[in-house]
Amino acid sequence: MLIKGQQTVEPIRDPEKIRMMKEHLLHKSYRDYFLFVFGINSGLRISDILPLRVMDVRSADHLRFREQKTGHVRKIRIPHNLQQEIEKYTRHMADSDLLFPSRKGTSHVRRETAWRTINSAARACGIKGAIGTHTMRKTFGYHFYQRTKDVAMLQQIFGHSAPSVTLRYIGITDDMIDRTLEDFAL
Repeated sequence: MLIKGQQTVEPIRDPEKIRMMKEHLLHKSYRDYFLFVFGINSGLRISDILPLRVMDVRSADHLRFREQKTGHVRKIRIPHNLQQEIEKYTRHMADSDLLFPSRKGTSHVRRETAWRTINSAARACGIKGAIGTHTMRKTFGYHFYQRTKDVAMLQQIFGHSAPSVTLRYIGITDDMIDRTLEDFAL
């Protein structure tokens, strides 16, 4: 949730800050912890995460869904570590249960509530800058790229039109590029 004129959100680049976020959220709410873990390990938009039901992810290797933003049908691999988290989280839930139920009714958590949860946890963990629900998607992208250096694959995962869009999206800035070229010599 951004206010007009406000900067876009950033990924969480520091693995220690990610660990702190997980710990903070786990102490507050298992549902909120799982939302964060799901977001940073799937790379999905919050609009595609919140309406999920247990049956969509339980015992699944892949998640099939229609993107809210684009209307495209997508199939993504659920990483093994996320499959384990899903199993723990859904152990006592029915297949028809919402994965992220609201505490105030029969619907799923609202986007604004998820934003407040993530933003508040980031502030409590000393994370500066613009943070929101999209931070989870960008955090996934940033760390995927740092591990693989495969911008083409990440572009495909995110459905971006060009590698430059993907690099800008995950915060690979001109300063980072300058640092990598500073001592480059053949």
